[in-house]
Amino acid sequence: MMTNLVIIVLSAIFINNYVLSKFLGICPFLGVSKKLNQAVGMSLAVIFVMLIATAVTWPIQTYLLTPNGLDYLQTIVFILVIASLVQLVEIILKRYIPSLHKSLGVYLPLITTNCAVLGVAILNIDEGYTFVESMINSFGSGVGFFLAMVMFSGVRSKLEGADVPKAFQGLPITLVAASITSMSFLGFSGVIDNLFA
Repeated sequence: MMTNLVIIVLSAIFINNYVLSKFLGICPFLGVSKKLNQAVGMSLAVIFVMLIATAVTWPIQTYLLTPNGLDYLQTIVFILVIASLVQLVEIILKRYIPSLHKSLGVYLPLITTNCAVLGVAILNIDEGYTFVESMINSFGSGVGFFLAMVMFSGVRSKLEGADVPKAFQGLPITLVAASITSMSFLGFSGVIDNLFA
């Protein structure tokens, strides 16, 4: 049981990274990764929303939607739950950490439409995870998002001082750097499988 949970969390962080492997949540990845403090703040908010969203959506799916044959409402219900949770996070940040709230700006409400959060909630159900496994996967996915954001923030800070050809300045070099960062995670794909074999 414990080995299974370790495999789930390590896979979510390194192999099935929602940003770098599944390419979900690219908008905040590209938009908020310019400054380290914004990347960390956004990542912590995403981890919190992922965990709370899973804690709320898994029981709704398991005890309400599936038993009543309402599986077709899954996406709508999950989006409504996530939107409500993001509003809660925004209110908390505005009240208790106004500087972070101001620095995140428009990107905080974008967590509502962050497909990584919705993707985690839906894939927990699709994978048939138990509640504990779903929470572990959500935590690992959030940590993977955090890792991707912090790594890419470091890459982007190095790019600011680099002599980039004019044709690649701005978004093109950002996308090239993102693709190279993404490729770096491919090296983990066989490690986790062999680690517990």
